Amino acid sequence: MKAADKTPKQIPVTVLTGFLGAGKTTLLNRILTEHHGRRIAVIENEFGPEGVDNDLLIQDRDEQIIEMNNGCVCCTVRGDLVRILIDLKDKQRAGALNYERVIIETTGMANPGPVCQTFFMEDEVASYFRLDAVITVVDAKHGMQTLDEQPEALNQVGFADRLLVSKVDLVDDADYQALRSRLVHINPRATITPVNFGEVDLKEILDINGFNLNAILDIDPEFLAEEHPDAAEHGHDHGHDHGHDHAHEHGEQCAVDGCSDPSHHHAHGHHHHHHDDAIGAFVFKSDKPFDPMRLEEFLGGVVQVYGTDLLRYKGILYMSGVNRRMLFQGVHMLMGADAGRAWAPGEKRGSKLVFIGRNLPRDVFMHGLEQCLV
Repeated sequence: MKAADKTPKQIPVTVLTGFLGAGKTTLLNRILTEHHGRRIAVIENEFGPEGVDNDLLIQDRDEQIIEMNNGCVCCTVRGDLVRILIDLKDKQRAGALNYERVIIETTGMANPGPVCQTFFMEDEVASYFRLDAVITVVDAKHGMQTLDEQPEALNQVGFADRLLVSKVDLVDDADYQALRSRLVHINPRATITPVNFGEVDLKEILDINGFNLNAILDIDPEFLAEEHPDAAEHGHDHGHDHGHDHAHEHGEQCAVDGCSDPSHHHAHGHHHHHHDDAIGAFVFKSDKPFDPMRLEEFLGGVVQVYGTDLLRYKGILYMSGVNRRMLFQGVHMLMGADAGRAWAPGEKRGSKLVFIGRNLPRDVFMHGLEQCLV
């Protein structure tokens, strides 16, 4: 029972994100007031010198609310997040605090990427805390406009393990389905669930192991249906002009949200998606095995070049000479692989990887991965 006597099981951490007004605080209140019997420490990040969300949260004796002011939880203040987490660890071990999980509520303007990286780059944090999942709330009423105008909202959707769509009662079904379709194209691996005033089954958002290599690789069948049958040649580029992808590296892309240049829209005449989203996804599938050395060299190279624009990538790998499924995932420039279960006798073997990122040169990835096959 004494946390100070030994290192406990890693504390799961949920990152709760979503653009301004999407309903994050409503959802957080729902979590805090639910009779789930779990002790939760909440780290809030306010944008501006004075926080207000803390006053809006319903608290009881089991909740610990820690507030971070003066900006987003991002690269500039990631050190503050590390210090808060280490302080939580030290107080838990000393018996001054007692909690079973942590929820980080980011400001609506935050990119979740640096928050996620904290749990892989900081050894003292990673040894005590385990990043469980990124939960993103999307406002059904204003979601389309926000995705058009705010790059941060695209980042939030791209990083999500679960997408919760709020205020569905304020739109008709056609508008909701259009938004849902767009979310699928940006992030086909995230489950999409409508929520009403934050009412969601907590089993759907807590302890879901979104960053666990052993978790199932979920890809929305709606996305795969449109990838088939010739995804390797065409697939979804969401209006990206792959003829000049390389000119868009490192933040010089024209395919940013809200770009009004008519020459930049629908570069390939796509009629299913009328938004020039800078962030999109594509899937690579093959029933041929990878050559381990070639694959490691290729992935190392693309991560060095495109790592800052790679939000999430994850997959199951069929490797030559390996009798187990290899489970692979990464965030930005950090990637790792682990051995999964053994291939069953007679089981069809194959690889499936999903890449979610900003203006990624899809053809470079697809052709490069094909060159790594045996």
